Amino acid sequence: MTQISWTLQSFRQILKSCIATRDLLSGKSLHAIYLKSLVPSSTYLSNHFILLYSKCNLLTTAHHAFNQTHEPNVFSFNALVAAYAKESLIHVARHLFDQIPQPDLVSFNTLINAYADRGDTLSALSLFREMREMDLVMDGFTFSGVITACCCDVGLIRQMHSLAILSGFDSYVSVKNSLLTYYSKNGILEEAEMVFDGMGEEVRDEVSWNSMIVAYGQHKRGLEALALYRHMVHRGFEIDMFTLASVLTTFSCAEALSGGLQFHAKSIKGGFNKNHHVGSGLIDMYAKCGAGMSESRKVFEEIRGSDLVVWNTMISGYAQNKELSVEALECFRQMQRAGYWPDDCSFVCAISACSNLSSPSQVKQFHALAMKSEIPSNQISVNNALVAMYSKCGNLQDARKLFHRMPKHNTVTLNSIIAGYAQHGIGTESLNLFEQMLAASIAPTSITFVSILSACAHTGRVEEGTKYFKMMKDIFGIEPEAEHYSCMIDLLGRAGKLSEAERLIDTMPFSPGSAAWAALLGACRKYGNMELAEKAANQFLQLEPTNAVPYVMLASMYSGARKWEEAARIRKLMRDRGIKKKPGCSWIELNNRVHVFVAEDNSHPRIKEIHMYLDEMFVKMKRAGYVPDVRWAFVKDNETGEQEKEIMLAHHSEKLAVAFGLLFTKDGEPLLVVKNLRICGDCHNAIKLISSIAQRKITVRDAFRFHCFEDGRCSCGDYW
Repeated sequence: MTQISWTLQSFRQILKSCIATRDLLSGKSLHAIYLKSLVPSSTYLSNHFILLYSKCNLLTTAHHAFNQTHEPNVFSFNALVAAYAKESLIHVARHLFDQIPQPDLVSFNTLINAYADRGDTLSALSLFREMREMDLVMDGFTFSGVITACCCDVGLIRQMHSLAILSGFDSYVSVKNSLLTYYSKNGILEEAEMVFDGMGEEVRDEVSWNSMIVAYGQHKRGLEALALYRHMVHRGFEIDMFTLASVLTTFSCAEALSGGLQFHAKSIKGGFNKNHHVGSGLIDMYAKCGAGMSESRKVFEEIRGSDLVVWNTMISGYAQNKELSVEALECFRQMQRAGYWPDDCSFVCAISACSNLSSPSQVKQFHALAMKSEIPSNQISVNNALVAMYSKCGNLQDARKLFHRMPKHNTVTLNSIIAGYAQHGIGTESLNLFEQMLAASIAPTSITFVSILSACAHTGRVEEGTKYFKMMKDIFGIEPEAEHYSCMIDLLGRAGKLSEAERLIDTMPFSPGSAAWAALLGACRKYGNMELAEKAANQFLQLEPTNAVPYVMLASMYSGARKWEEAARIRKLMRDRGIKKKPGCSWIELNNRVHVFVAEDNSHPRIKEIHMYLDEMFVKMKRAGYVPDVRWAFVKDNETGEQEKEIMLAHHSEKLAVAFGLLFTKDGEPLLVVKNLRICGDCHNAIKLISSIAQRKITVRDAFRFHCFEDGRCSCGDYW
């Protein structure tokens, strides 16, 4: 009897050791002995075999071991539920959970946290409500899981905070850490600080300190973040990979490259530079701090066995730079070839890059791939990215369809569709959606107001724009930032209220940035206010002396006013300073191939056919009343004749791309042309007529917005 007891004890110890070390080979040997009945059968041992296979990610084998258990108990179910939840197979985990005769605290916590990880707020809250109705004893992990599930819903987070206090669970460090994290993620730094300060030195753990450092970083409060880091070191906390990654997040958010370089050196000294967490932080820091993706790539190649998070960070880094969107998509494909299955974050980053390219074929491919992948985690984030992608690729109709098909919306969803309508010049729909958002008690964010003010600016709604600008702070407590002021200056400027726009710049609570002066300069150009234009251009140049925009706009205004000497002086200044105007180019995708055109471009193999087509089209256009606007010819002097100017206008890149599209696509097929700069005024007038003559819908996406031409009209209503 003693010998059997000793054997069982030894068997259990060896089995536990196999689970702890993930020793699958030895574990299978023990399981064979167990199945041959050389060791007495028990639910206790069967559960440990389920646990062994679960820990080794052998779900089918774990489930088979579960089925072989004669009398499975709640632990048996919990082990398998946790395994399926870990692999994001939430539907299987839920099916097993529903079979548990009497689920316990661990059962509920496991499934609540699984729903929280995938952003399924309703399912997590439903389980939480069930627990309360059963009077089941809860713990800190229950509350921290539900707070995580609340995610972007500040109202729910505050309710859970109040309930945690009333129930006495606010003393759990895990609950406070979750509150701190999600208050910060939702932009409420004050409440995050309140939670952190309320914890006291003796309660905070490494997660608390790291979370608060990240919170300060997200709000660009780098000095406070570094002060916390130093205090953490002084208190004797272990500085691990999570701490270093948190501090790197601070440098990324503040775009402070010098500090990031110092921490890179520190991570190398500590041997953390090849760690996945720290490596991801370094990649992100270099991408956001202007060091270039070549530095990020070097870090990426140093990391041992890059995981999905590291790949996603690389894709995100490329996608943040519009010029590197092609590289972002190539990185996505490299990740797939390396054997990694994309998750929601992978798709969001890749779809963002795809949006920059305005490639209809890529759009459809990524939408199909996302649907085929059946992303198990945050589906709403992928749908939000798809809505934004369709909008940015000129396909507002499909963006609208997807928006209405989505089972649920959040603030980001509404921001995406509101911005889409605004970019397409459909201001009424943008404002209607915003009012619906308020009626549904969905709190707008800073980004929402950028879209709303932009919609007002592009449709001349000065009164509404002013109302919404005041609403930001007075009702929602959102302090207007530089982008909001730029939108207001643009709104006033477009409406011809130049003195009001100038007054707003002078009364801003911080120094105006280049975007504000650029908005004023554009308005001055529209209304021919040379004196104010010179002031705006000079201020712009003080901030960005190498930017060609103020030079070009000022020279254009001087030429338009026939002040040739002043125009020549500006151009000479550009040459002397080595500043070159960004060449305007337009492109169109046909049969999965992108065709690029530059003004006066003769390199395209079909350029003769394009010129012949345009010559014929211009004859028809002139019969319909078209008069070339030679002010947009941008000649360098007053010696160029009217005919030469008209030829220059006829060969602008937008017209070449449109002509190519009309020539080589089927009758009635809509066209999408993309331009890297603002659309030329003469091209705008010409394409309106072309759309009527050719009976085609032609969409031009320029650097600022969409122009949808149809039947001789543009969606912008000529207000641009």
